[in-house]
Amino acid sequence: MRRLGGVEDEEKWLAEGIAGIQHNAFFMHRALDANNLREVLKYSALMLSELRTSKLSPQRYYDLYMRAFDQLRQLENFFKDESRHGLPVVDLYELVQHAGNILPRMYLLCTVGIPIRGLFLRSYLAQVSRDKLPEIGSDYEGDANTVMDAVEFVLQNFTEMNKLWVRIQHQGLGTVQEKQEKERNQLRDLVGKNLHVLGQIEGVHLEMYKESVLPRILEQVVNCKDELAQYYLMECIIQVFPDEYHLQTLETLLAACTQLMPTVDTKIVLTQLMDRLSNYAASSPDVLHEFLQVEAFSKLNNAIGKVIDTQLEMPILGAMTLFVSLLTFTLRVHPDRLDYVDQVLGACVVKLSSVPKLEDARAMKQVVALLSAPLEKYNDIVTALTLSNYPRVMDHLDDGTNKVMAMLIIQSIMKNNSCISTADKAEVLFELIKGLIKDLDGNAAEELDEEDFQEEQNSVARLINMLDNDEPEEMLKIICVVRKHLMTGGTRRLPFTIPPLVFSALRLVRQLESQSRDITGEDVQATPRKIFQILNQTIEVLSSVPRPEMALRLYLQCAEAASDCDLEPVAYEFITQAFILYEEEIADSKAQVTGIHLIVGTLQRINVFGGENRDTLTHKATGYSARLLKKPDQCRAVYACSHLFWVDDDLDGIKDGERALLCLRRALRIANAAQQMANAARGSSGPVTLFVEILNKYIYFYEKGNPHITPSDIQSLIELINTEMQSDNNGNNTRRTHSDPFFTSTLRYVRFQKQKGGLIGDKYDLIKL
Repeated sequence: MRRLGGVEDEEKWLAEGIAGIQHNAFFMHRALDANNLREVLKYSALMLSELRTSKLSPQRYYDLYMRAFDQLRQLENFFKDESRHGLPVVDLYELVQHAGNILPRMYLLCTVGIPIRGLFLRSYLAQVSRDKLPEIGSDYEGDANTVMDAVEFVLQNFTEMNKLWVRIQHQGLGTVQEKQEKERNQLRDLVGKNLHVLGQIEGVHLEMYKESVLPRILEQVVNCKDELAQYYLMECIIQVFPDEYHLQTLETLLAACTQLMPTVDTKIVLTQLMDRLSNYAASSPDVLHEFLQVEAFSKLNNAIGKVIDTQLEMPILGAMTLFVSLLTFTLRVHPDRLDYVDQVLGACVVKLSSVPKLEDARAMKQVVALLSAPLEKYNDIVTALTLSNYPRVMDHLDDGTNKVMAMLIIQSIMKNNSCISTADKAEVLFELIKGLIKDLDGNAAEELDEEDFQEEQNSVARLINMLDNDEPEEMLKIICVVRKHLMTGGTRRLPFTIPPLVFSALRLVRQLESQSRDITGEDVQATPRKIFQILNQTIEVLSSVPRPEMALRLYLQCAEAASDCDLEPVAYEFITQAFILYEEEIADSKAQVTGIHLIVGTLQRINVFGGENRDTLTHKATGYSARLLKKPDQCRAVYACSHLFWVDDDLDGIKDGERALLCLRRALRIANAAQQMANAARGSSGPVTLFVEILNKYIYFYEKGNPHITPSDIQSLIELINTEMQSDNNGNNTRRTHSDPFFTSTLRYVRFQKQKGGLIGDKYDLIKL
């Protein structure tokens, strides 16, 4: 065993060795220049004797070796030129044999001597003989058997070098052995170069590779029983030889992988092999039939299963990495074989089921990669939904990762504009994204960051809009499936997910209405009446969250849709529910103002009600309008109610001018009361703006032909506004700056109408400004 010294000692010994090589090389070069063969042999032997040291580490010995190797190149050129030394090659060979026992020592070192020096000497032999191998096309090519001679020479050198390389590991104990392992790793390329040479020999055809080359290499790999050697050499085999050779010898390669030491990281070896085969398949469609001929998927799948089963100590991360590589291979080579894809996912489920809980973050990341691969390949979630094992794999993700995967699924649907067109697919999809639509394992949604939570729920809302089917019966089934899942969402999620579901159902109602279907037939599964029943139950859940303002808006949307379908009782029920919410649940004054205006606007657009029902609802609306907290709000809501009694957009619409006028007069009284309150509180005339707004309503109805609105009514209101504004000259000028432009613009409009002439001009001429 070589002596081990400190770093400083090694530096000193290395320097001495280099100095010796340089000294003898100087005299060797002088002899070369003089063509003095005897002196050349003398000083080259002295130079090479510096390599006999056992004091250096492999790295420093390599430095010393390279110095000598560079000089030997010059010596090789001298030996080739017979004119310089005057001897034929045979005589020269005999002469070298007797030069100071150098060659016998080389053979001893290569076989039974010190491994490190023997390794370098065999490496030198491989390097100097590379361009002298009798391969096809070389200067040394002979008969048909010469290629096999070249292969045999390289294989023999490889075998001996590998033995020497492995032997280094067994020359120390403890920390010394660990250091030697590191040194061996630095020397691995010396052994691997033999395989590179084999891969470059011209004339090594597939049959020769299959029958002679690969079995000999794998025999050495398997039998050496060394972890580092097995891992590195398998890597070399995969990288050096052609892809088509790997495919045709796949069974042999995979069999060797299952015989490696348990401590060898087989997953990386198999992953590299599958990556190379995947790239080979992607290189040309013409090679895909080769994969089918050799049953590549079946062999890889069986080998991976065997490796996972036999290597009991393999971490879950390693198994997941193998499954990801196998799935990537499958999607590239057999994209049309969904059964293969599902088979890989099924094997993953079996492995995940064998561990109590998946806690390794890196393994979790690999599972996400496994689930993402089909989405990226097919660009269609619908294809992934047909894989029975896909949701079973997702079940093994923790809550956080489950949500990440669910978001990736939704993003894929949005990106590819995928349409979920059947109830069965909707069922599978919403089961996959259940982490976003309900709390898993009792973890409350309140623990989430608010911004992240809103992004998640908005994504679910967008997904609901991707549900579509031209067949109303199937679309209704889809809506019912989605509703079933959404109802488990809890109070924080429902406000995000219920509205898009309602509008999706209303879209179906509009579709049915446009098709003029028999909306009352009992034999028809999807009718507007049945859909409205579902909507009523759904919105009722939302109103109990509580989100009454949102529920009120949805009730009003449903009422308008029911009106379009000529379903008066249904529309009346939805409006009634809206009034109940307004009365019992909405307490905020601003929300009440918004709510009453929404109700009034909806009632104005609905034309399905008979006289009695309409009177009841309009009476309710005007009553609630007059009971708002603030006088200005009361005034605006009451004059808005005037449109309930005069609907000009429809020739058959309501035109009760008298009741419209009553609303405007009531609004005037409220405005006057508001003005008096402002006078008492602030000493100014107060909200003149309200009078201007009412004036505009008077002008509107006058122009639309309401016979109860007279020019004198408009003149009186204009005079009232002028009087109020004049009385405020000494008051708060700020308020006037807000009222004057509005009032001025109104008067300008009246004058403009006067100038039009004709019927309109005659009508406005009756108004005296």
